[in-house]
Amino acid sequence: MREVLPELMKWWESGETIGIGTVVATFRSAPRPPGASMLVCPDDSAVGSVSGGCVEGAVYDLAHAVVESGESTLQRFGVSDDDAFAVGLTCGGIIDVYVEKVNRQTFPELGAIAEDIEAGRPVAIATVVEHQDPSWQGRRLVVRPDRARPAGTLGSSRADDAVRDDALGLLAAGTSATLTYGTDGERRGEGMRVFVAAFAPKPRLLVFGAIDFAAAVARVGTFLGYRVTVCDARPVFATHSRFPDADEVIVDWPHRYLTAENDCGRIDSRTVVTVLTHDPKFDVPLLEVALRIPEIAYVGAMGSRRTHEDRMARLRESGLTKDELGRLWSPIGLDLGARTPEETAISIAAEIIAGRWGGTGRHLSDTAGRIHESPPETVILRDVLDCAASR
Repeated sequence: MREVLPELMKWWESGETIGIGTVVATFRSAPRPPGASMLVCPDDSAVGSVSGGCVEGAVYDLAHAVVESGESTLQRFGVSDDDAFAVGLTCGGIIDVYVEKVNRQTFPELGAIAEDIEAGRPVAIATVVEHQDPSWQGRRLVVRPDRARPAGTLGSSRADDAVRDDALGLLAAGTSATLTYGTDGERRGEGMRVFVAAFAPKPRLLVFGAIDFAAAVARVGTFLGYRVTVCDARPVFATHSRFPDADEVIVDWPHRYLTAENDCGRIDSRTVVTVLTHDPKFDVPLLEVALRIPEIAYVGAMGSRRTHEDRMARLRESGLTKDELGRLWSPIGLDLGARTPEETAISIAAEIIAGRWGGTGRHLSDTAGRIHESPPETVILRDVLDCAASR
């Protein structure tokens, strides 16, 4: 929903009614992740996407019907065995799309939720998308980590407590998902499906080194949805005018800044670090800190093969272990033949994406099997929810 929120709020604030289709579950090679949304607006325009074009027409018609009837619905779309180009996903995937009617009366909490998302405050929306009792469908619970009790109710305190605990786990993982419960929130039962849309703060991209390549990396990072920080100890280079796409530009010694951010708890498992200075007086102290913070998802450093070997020798002398050194991606980026700062930024971004989702960096035409495998976070999420269930 995040990508369509500005348009949604425009109609919601004016008192209009919008039809919204949201992907709540995916199977096999689904083109869009859970949480992807499409609006059908009062002027009959469509905003956003649930499938990249495969089933948008069907969702558009369904949203009109839901707005007219006021009754939400859960619809599954998949490839057609008879005709792959009929209404269905020609990529072979399957998606569950929940379609609902939204206005100030049906979703009064939306204004406060939009403020949280805009401010970067974590918030989760839990919606009953399927239940044996139709009166439960469409009920919502709004969960915020800093509040003891959620807003709204799903229908019972037992269901509210179970879903709240799991929604907090999803927020911690930065993941949206559909969860299954018994009809009254029993963890081991069936009969109720709840979609939890988790809006965590943006993941962080820390760019160290205020060089021309850093400006391109900052631009690509912003495009990918990161909160971008550029840091350099040289005030003449670390300026907002040189890095207009960065959320913040910091003048400080890189290792000192990263240490302070970690000590304040602002580094998590979604944080990525790019070291672009290829100057040992900056790089080595910074990498000593970064490689010893196990939560950091990615640490990459720019430089030639010779620079890399010299840097590795210095890091070994500083006492880093083999496992710690094994976390360093250097020379940074995938081999795309990049030359310009912009091409190099794409190369770096591609490596970050591959590391996040377990990609190989190979040509898809040279591979077989599913294009989209289950993300690594799936296992972590299952552990989080099992832990919550045992409390």
